[in-house]
Amino acid sequence: MYFYTVISDCKFMKRSQLILLAIFVVISGVIYIALANNKKDVVKELKPEEKTVYVPIREVKNKMRTVSMESYGQVNPNAEINISFEVQGKLIRGAVTMKPGIKFRKGQLLYRLNNSDALYTLKARKSGLTTILVASLPDIELDFPQERDKWVKFLNGLNPDAKSLPAFPPTNSEKESLFIVGRNILTEYYTLKSMEEQLKKYAYHAPFSGTVISVNAEPGAVASPGMMIARIAKTGDFEVKIPIAMEDLDKFKNQKQADFKDSKGRHIGTGKIIRISDVVNQQTQSVDVYYSIKPEKGNQIYNGMFLTVTIPEEETKTVMAIPRAAVDKGKVTLLEGGKMIQREILQVGEVPDSLFITGLKNGEQLVLEKLEKVDPQKKYIGIKR
Repeated sequence: MYFYTVISDCKFMKRSQLILLAIFVVISGVIYIALANNKKDVVKELKPEEKTVYVPIREVKNKMRTVSMESYGQVNPNAEINISFEVQGKLIRGAVTMKPGIKFRKGQLLYRLNNSDALYTLKARKSGLTTILVASLPDIELDFPQERDKWVKFLNGLNPDAKSLPAFPPTNSEKESLFIVGRNILTEYYTLKSMEEQLKKYAYHAPFSGTVISVNAEPGAVASPGMMIARIAKTGDFEVKIPIAMEDLDKFKNQKQADFKDSKGRHIGTGKIIRISDVVNQQTQSVDVYYSIKPEKGNQIYNGMFLTVTIPEEETKTVMAIPRAAVDKGKVTLLEGGKMIQREILQVGEVPDSLFITGLKNGEQLVLEKLEKVDPQKKYIGIKR
């Protein structure tokens, strides 16, 4: 009887376990299906990234207009220099804290390099030459007694702490010259002169008064020969590069003086042609003309400014009026086959809200605003305005 009860209990326990297992499997299946459905919903909600961009455009339609003779260019300094050293060493601050926009005067120490090793080597070589002369003096007194004083004076001038070597004494006979050469005195002297010149290259003094444009290395860095440390520009002496259409070049050349206006139309100064390039821009059929510029009293000229040059003549031209916002540094953007393409143009006139340009063909699609970034993977569609 007892044995039967145990068997019955075991059967009951197995049946309970099976029921619990079945319930667990059913619940797990329901949860899995629910999660899978939710995942599909999430996937469905994630839409692919938009590959189409709409931009405002205007079809190019050139018209005949009477415009003032104008063009557009940028102010550049007459001299820009990259600061670098011919020798290697640890970079040390000069008399000026070199940061972009900082001004400096001609002759100021801008940078120097640690020259301790070169200085000690120079002193050692001076001592070596002194040793050679001291050893040679008895023979000089014996063979050239009349020349003794000048060599003693030269020997006394070989101070290791002196900034420069004394002048080498002239020889008064062929025998004396051969003696000096044979003792290696002349070779050592010119080696020392070379080392003195090399020591001067450890300091960089400003070749002109100007402004720091950019800085590529800070004090404490190790400067290698030819490494660009900073870029500087000469101030107070600017020129303006202006592209002029070939058919208008003679008209600009015949004018002794041209007027310059800023982006707001304010008169900035005057200038005259200083040189003309002999290379023609293939896209715009223009040549670069370089003007000097003299600011009017109370006006300031800055490196990198964009200015408009005007001469007192008018011309009837085939041009198109476009918004100022469509031009970026002498270029416009065109829409061709869903792609954005930049094109150089030539400004020939302006009114308060528009520019008159040449260089575009009828029917081309001009983008009316500047785009910060153009993605070649996206397709651009124009909306006419």
